[in-house]
Amino acid sequence: MGLVGGPEEIAHCLRRIADREDEIHAWVEVVPPAALESARVEGPLAGIPFGAKDIFETRGRATEYGSPLYAGRKGQADAAVIAELQEEGAILLGKTQTAAFGSFDAPPTRNPRVPGHTPGGSSSGSAAAVAAGMAAFALGTQTLGSVLRPASYCGVCGFKPSFGLISIEGVLPFAPSLDTVGFFTANAGEMNFLWSRGFGGTSDVSLRDLARLRVPAEEPMARAIEDAAQRLRAAGIRVDDMDPPAGWSALVEAAYTINAYEGARTHERRYRDFGERLGARLAALVRRGLAMPASEYLAAREQVERMRTEISRIFWEYPAILSPAATGPPPAGLEFTGDPAANAPWTALGVPALSVPLAGYDMPMGLQLTGAWGRDDAVVVVASEAEKLLANEAAP
Repeated sequence: MGLVGGPEEIAHCLRRIADREDEIHAWVEVVPPAALESARVEGPLAGIPFGAKDIFETRGRATEYGSPLYAGRKGQADAAVIAELQEEGAILLGKTQTAAFGSFDAPPTRNPRVPGHTPGGSSSGSAAAVAAGMAAFALGTQTLGSVLRPASYCGVCGFKPSFGLISIEGVLPFAPSLDTVGFFTANAGEMNFLWSRGFGGTSDVSLRDLARLRVPAEEPMARAIEDAAQRLRAAGIRVDDMDPPAGWSALVEAAYTINAYEGARTHERRYRDFGERLGARLAALVRRGLAMPASEYLAAREQVERMRTEISRIFWEYPAILSPAATGPPPAGLEFTGDPAANAPWTALGVPALSVPLAGYDMPMGLQLTGAWGRDDAVVVVASEAEKLLANEAAP
């Protein structure tokens, strides 16, 4: 299973945009067809069309940070990952909607799978574009849960690689010790294709053993994860249940503290200039973060380091840990973009995390697989194998 490139795929994506954009609002700007025809189409990702969250700098294209304060702004250069993808032959279709400055204020994007429910944030434009067939893949970023949560809510695959593995150069920062470039594809098989050809390599790790971390989740999600674990066991996979290590709840809070403390300092100047016009939720975060003493921030960083040691012990035995990709299905309404608590600990730890869409349910939900830092190749392979097994076993 792989991604498709070429003029026919680009034309298909443009038709899907024309058919559904007025309903979904996934895009800030779509590149004119004439410019797409002149793009380089050689390399391992030749002709594969993608979208990029509107906090990635793109030369001569809209780079407005999801905020009317920057309406009309054009990028001066391509972000490093954009340049790399284009060098490998991928075709930039355009820029996707984001929450203002990659924070919590809801963008205009709608969920293409369940109208009236949030598509998540802050990379929801990218998730929705892939879910609606408007792009073969798309770029997002995750600082707490902004790739895996919208992937789960929109029923697609989201992947947050190991922290620092993909260059963040040319991407608007939020919390620099957490910010990570991420990717969306329709499914885990296509993510494996994208990763192995564009960024990583192949792995000889196979899906044999998993640890299932029993973390809190809403009833529909908890039931779906339990069912997925049982179906994997029926397929011959050992899935061992375990409770989170002591300090897990403190790790979630530590991630939120780091996000607020660093995010406030990143956006302090903008807040001084624009105040509430940044967005009500971001403005509140800046005020809260600026009021935090440095000691609280340093304690949060220390908690992350302690938990990194605890979690690394699990990865000595298991190639991946299974858990919910979100706390539940997408919430009704559009103002609240959802709770990142299912993803924030893994983001703080800097390890690779991937959401596998679960089929057969009334609402989109995802299964999260995480691995040791730097074991990205293995995580995407394990996720792809898990997806195949779950598809072969009967869904409820």
